[in-house]
Amino acid sequence: MSDQTTTIDPTDLPATIRAFLEAHMARDADRAHAAFATDAVVTDQGETFAGPAGIRDFLQHAGSEFTYTSRLIGAERLDDARWVALVRLEGDFPGGVAELPYRFVLDGGSIARLDIG
Repeated sequence: MSDQTTTIDPTDLPATIRAFLEAHMARDADRAHAAFATDAVVTDQGETFAGPAGIRDFLQHAGSEFTYTSRLIGAERLDDARWVALVRLEGDFPGGVAELPYRFVLDGGSIARLDIG
């Protein structure tokens, strides 16, 4: 993460991001989906998911072949629209542990872009 970032307490992330992460970690695709703008884009593991149908597919299927827990362990503010949440995953996937940055771009009260990894 760049020199211009500000490390923050994860509880200081915008409400939209906190709500998404809570729903996503609980694997509640409907609630997580509500955080996205209609023209949002998600990238994860080299795949891009766009628009409502693509993002719903991502939320319902990403990582579904594994059993894992996830925990928010850090956060940064890049500017008024860009934020990073560091999420630690532990489970039965190759390697067993991963710390992934979730890079968010907000547009008003919605997630416009999410890049994971």
